[in-house]
Amino acid sequence: MPLQGKRIVITGGAGFIGSTLAARLCVDNQVVLFDNLARDTLQHTQLAQHPNVQLVRGDILDPAAVLGAVQGAQVVVHAAAIAGIDTVLKSPVRTMEVNMIGTANVLRACAQAKVSDRVVEFSTSEVFGSMAYRVSEDNHAVAGSAGEARWVYAVSKLAGEHLAHAYYREHGLPVVTLRPFNVYGPGQTGEGALQIFIRRALANEPISIYGDGTQIRAWCFVDDMVDALMLALEKPEAVGESFNVGNARAVTTVFGLAETVCRVLGSKSQIQFRDALSADIELRIPETGKAKALLGFSARVDLEEGIRRTAEWYRGRTL
Repeated sequence: MPLQGKRIVITGGAGFIGSTLAARLCVDNQVVLFDNLARDTLQHTQLAQHPNVQLVRGDILDPAAVLGAVQGAQVVVHAAAIAGIDTVLKSPVRTMEVNMIGTANVLRACAQAKVSDRVVEFSTSEVFGSMAYRVSEDNHAVAGSAGEARWVYAVSKLAGEHLAHAYYREHGLPVVTLRPFNVYGPGQTGEGALQIFIRRALANEPISIYGDGTQIRAWCFVDDMVDALMLALEKPEAVGESFNVGNARAVTTVFGLAETVCRVLGSKSQIQFRDALSADIELRIPETGKAKALLGFSARVDLEEGIRRTAEWYRGRTL
């Protein structure tokens, strides 16, 4: 059943995926965006002026603020997190605190506020480690060696996923976990290889690839991600489950991605190679059969169409 007349709280609601979801939900629901505005995608939208949208500025490390935000909500989507390899490398302590303690604060608040319909929590495709080919939800989650900064993000998100499902088993909280695989699209700010490639290609500036460019990724357009989110909110079969969300057909090496961006956009950008920043993910392609079977989800936007639609949004914008 489509969501209507609900009070829905989105932590990280001013971010890329959160604001894209909010635009879909606010037509028929009251939407509260809880965010510290560290990355403010809202400024590029009209969402803040929408009569069904309320922006609450706050930090998920503040338990009282989180509890206050989720009071009266039937649905909570927890999208707030520290992400992006540059940020993780520079601030590993904050990354782990926000992603673990912040998630614990949100889950505790949802239990205390008796959120009744759904609590959707974001994990990450990185929980599958450096080699992840057609990985399903039942595959082993892998953590790299302790002390390697690359895995700080994955471990922090995996801890949040375990805690979310513990709340489901122990307290009956209606939890769903989504594991996004390389989501991109209009409105993405901060880090993210594809949006950086597109912005540099539009300006005919050099595109830098870290490492040798043979790393393989599956790229998921944000509208497909939001389609999966909506199904996770609406389908009762989703409760208590984890789902991979990605597009296993939109697969390319990082070098091939840069070449495709330049070709599709008619760019004169030169592709340059730089030393890798840290341990890297060599291969990351999802198996999404579970999401198709239980939710009816399958990605629809191919890579070239997604690049064109993303470039159209960035063209003429100063970010």
